[in-house]
Amino acid sequence: MIANVSARSAADAASRPTKSRYRILALIAFATFLNYLDRSLLAVAAQPMSQELNIGPAALGVVFSVFSWSYALSQIPGGMFLDRFGTRLTYFLSVTLWSVFTALHAAAANLWSLVAIRLGLGTAEAPCFPANSRVLVTWFPARERARANSVYSVGMYFGIAFLSPLLFWITATFGWRTLFALVGGLGVVFGLVFWWQYREPQNSPWTNQAELDLLREGGAIAAANTGKTSFSWRDIRWLIRQRQVYGASLGQFATNSTLVFFLTWFPTYLATERQMDWISVGFYAVMPFIAASVGVLVGGQLSDHLVKRMGSLTFGRKLPIVGGLLMSSTIIVAAFAESDLLVVTVMSIAFFGQGMSNLGWTLISDVAPAKFVGLTGGIFNFCTNLAGIVTPIVIGLIVAATGSFFGGLAFIAIVALIGAFSYVFLVGEVKRIEAPEHSVETASA
Repeated sequence: MIANVSARSAADAASRPTKSRYRILALIAFATFLNYLDRSLLAVAAQPMSQELNIGPAALGVVFSVFSWSYALSQIPGGMFLDRFGTRLTYFLSVTLWSVFTALHAAAANLWSLVAIRLGLGTAEAPCFPANSRVLVTWFPARERARANSVYSVGMYFGIAFLSPLLFWITATFGWRTLFALVGGLGVVFGLVFWWQYREPQNSPWTNQAELDLLREGGAIAAANTGKTSFSWRDIRWLIRQRQVYGASLGQFATNSTLVFFLTWFPTYLATERQMDWISVGFYAVMPFIAASVGVLVGGQLSDHLVKRMGSLTFGRKLPIVGGLLMSSTIIVAAFAESDLLVVTVMSIAFFGQGMSNLGWTLISDVAPAKFVGLTGGIFNFCTNLAGIVTPIVIGLIVAATGSFFGGLAFIAIVALIGAFSYVFLVGEVKRIEAPEHSVETASA
């Protein structure tokens, strides 16, 4: 009898899906946290660094922007590399190299060396989000993707949201060079952890057949069917003509513009426009990033709830994104606020909306052709990260010319409204794009 009970218990355990996808989610959540922490450290160090290296506002805008030059240009090659060599190798190389470039900031001697390091950082970070998108469609059924996206996307804001006081304290106490060296070293260690822990579903020692069946039945794409893919320029031209791709890319450009403002100019805005001391900036900067973290989680939960309740990916994905972009457009109200608390409240509302609208990555994973998940993510992230090039320079030029951030805030608000329009009218139905015959032939060549 005891043997029979034990056998039934073992059979029941085997029939229940394991939860190894959450182990993978934890890995990419920490990787995304490091990704955005590393690129945003420059905002923390901007004031003391610019003073030491004699960098003015217009040049600082270029320094903020230059990361996105190489980051955007490396998206399509990074997506091709990802589809060719898979997530494990691509992510390991990416996180290790970007951490090395983060540490190299500590050795910057002038404007030009800083520019060169930022270019290297952008190139190394490029595969991260296409790889995250690929993980979503290989490791999660469709009904869980928005929530999974929201969990790892919290890492985009977590570093600044909860570590700002510590980061600003390290900078004020030990200097900005120490800050970059410490964070870069942490990333190199994590790169080794990622290589040790990450596997595709069918190769994972922690995944049972029940979980594999759950993924397959839920619309997950087998990694074996998405790797070793070759490309032609014809495939790229075909992809960028798909309305789901170009519409979502324009919309995400708008979403990213708000994010880029907070990752680059926001601390300087508080220090110069609002005349806060640097330690106070570290504490006030926390509130909008916490709000954005909550916005990401709310957007993911709301989207999956709407998909389950309404049975429509289109409605479930678009509503939180459009609502978030409309909230982001309220950032202009801060220009008319008198008190610092009201300014930070308005900024928090705008950034909460940006967090909700970050669902664009879930949407693009829902529409990407199975053969070109990495490439589609690369094209999408290339277009959206043009905001990382344009936004810091535009705001820097406005501040240099007018001595005020009013025009910069107006720019962010207008772009957010354009993004909402794009998701409503350009994207169309949210469904997976079927690759044409020539792509299938190319992929199997």
